[in-house]
Amino acid sequence: MSDTQTLIENRPPSVAGLFLERVAATPDTEAYRHPVPAASGEGPDDWKSLSWAQAAERVFAIAAGLIELGVQPEQRVALASATRIEWILADLGIMCAGAATTTVYPQTNADESTFILADSGSKVLIAEDATQLAKAVEKRAELPELTHVVVIDPTGVDTAETGDWVLSLAELEQRGAAYLEKNPDLIKERIAGITKDQLATIIYTSGTTGRPKGVRLPHDNWSYLAKAIAATGLLGPEDVQYLWLPLAHVFGKVLTSGHIEIGHVTAVDGRPDKIIEHLPIVQPTYMAAVPRIFEKVYNGVAAKARAGGAAKYKIFQWAAEVAREYAKVTQDNFRRTGSATAPFGLAAKHKVADALVYAKIREAFGGKLRACVSGSAALSPEIGYFFAGAGIHILEGYGLTESSAASFVNPGEAYRTGTVGKPLPGTEVRIADDGEILLRGPGIMEGYHGLPEKTAEVLEPDGWFHTGDIGELSPDGYLRITDRKKDLIKTSGGKYIAPSEVEGQFKAVCPYVSNILVHGADRNFCTALIALDEPSILDWAKENGLEGKSYAEVVAAPGTVALVEGYVKELNEGLQRWQTIKKFRLLPRDLDVEHGEITPSLKLKRPVVEREYKHLIDEMYAGSREA
Repeated sequence: MSDTQTLIENRPPSVAGLFLERVAATPDTEAYRHPVPAASGEGPDDWKSLSWAQAAERVFAIAAGLIELGVQPEQRVALASATRIEWILADLGIMCAGAATTTVYPQTNADESTFILADSGSKVLIAEDATQLAKAVEKRAELPELTHVVVIDPTGVDTAETGDWVLSLAELEQRGAAYLEKNPDLIKERIAGITKDQLATIIYTSGTTGRPKGVRLPHDNWSYLAKAIAATGLLGPEDVQYLWLPLAHVFGKVLTSGHIEIGHVTAVDGRPDKIIEHLPIVQPTYMAAVPRIFEKVYNGVAAKARAGGAAKYKIFQWAAEVAREYAKVTQDNFRRTGSATAPFGLAAKHKVADALVYAKIREAFGGKLRACVSGSAALSPEIGYFFAGAGIHILEGYGLTESSAASFVNPGEAYRTGTVGKPLPGTEVRIADDGEILLRGPGIMEGYHGLPEKTAEVLEPDGWFHTGDIGELSPDGYLRITDRKKDLIKTSGGKYIAPSEVEGQFKAVCPYVSNILVHGADRNFCTALIALDEPSILDWAKENGLEGKSYAEVVAAPGTVALVEGYVKELNEGLQRWQTIKKFRLLPRDLDVEHGEITPSLKLKRPVVEREYKHLIDEMYAGSREA
């Protein structure tokens, strides 16, 4: 048996057990960094650290506080909060109490939050603030099983009004600490009683239609992934991770398990608007993100270069092409020879481009970044190659909520842009006859909560899970995702098109795009709905006679339409004839979570967008032979 197999097969039954091991092994080592507002109330945030022992003290107090509230093993405790240090401490507290976390996005409205709390049977809700508490108060009559709400930040909460039903996280920890004094072995006994098949987490998938489904993930899923992530060798104890992803999403959540096993530092702050400010302070060596972040950085750099005048923009365009060529050549050479080399002429051009463009991009990421992991949706290869050539190595990975997030990841230096890498140790993959990716292994869910028929639709009796994604495996085991099975478009001419592939290519061509949806199922040509990035297009508007106009006025202007039309023509030059975009419409606003058009993890909800803008789609096909 290999060392990797031994590592994975000898895993403890729970991450709570791993946490105990980590605290015992490195109690005084820094575990977390988190921002607190500056003492003066002005200027940048201060950053504070927690050692593993300090984190454990709070985690065990939370666990004991929940037990004192009557929470039993496998009972659900819901967690409705943005990413912050308290989210992680609370989640660990829930698991150490032997209970199960139900994750709720803070953006979720009161109706859907109520559905999740009721469907999961959550007994306690840990709410971030008064806003999250208000949702539960509004729907309290519909939540008979909910006995308590714990508020992380009680600012603005009137406990005289709420009574014993509501307490602050600080009060819960105080009660837990007092309870532990009387029962010092309580938490260790709870952790010792956890079995690998015991429920640890329910994560509700953001369905494109209908109610979301609760994915049941037992303790063993997280314990396995903690060991499997460590076994990839991508991270070591000296790494510093910047964690900003939504922890209600499985991609963010799995990172907390790997962190405990490896023992590196994690800096936690879920405010996306603070990322640019904090990266130079935190100076991470590693960061996970969704493609939209890399697209925004790329578009921001391109737009800034364009704003600097024709000469500056020409330098950027040249440097971008050099980066892509360099990345393709070095990756190909590494694949063939094991050495990431480039011909002398290309290496010389790359050195000049590095001094002019790439070094500044790396500095913006904090200057110490070894690698980023991208997941949750497909990253355009052209954007991936650009960053690879610029020295920001983006390792694409792949997984689903139903597979506890991490099933594939690119292997360090041997990463291949455009693929999601190789399966994690212990995970099996096969491609079905229709091209669908099937997965089996210790990361696969137990099933959908209370939905045995839905579970049976995707989970075979022998453990194979139907992902709903279409893909191809290379002879040496690298997986390339080509599209969602249900998202493939078949034109009326019988041609199959992967819309996400065309959409990704457009994002690499147009620096002003925020979201794009390609439409063409059962039609005789393809069209697109395009939403522009508001800051970028308003900067362009200032330089082009549209200063002072609103976003809706700018996107309706003939000059803006002509600008985007130029990028659509550029896109079409690289496509097969049946893939080309014949017509497009610019949307009057960007797509967002609030209108239900994208998920909190920034995935496009195609049916919702197509329903919302049906009039624009119909308009584009009006007068064609099929209309």
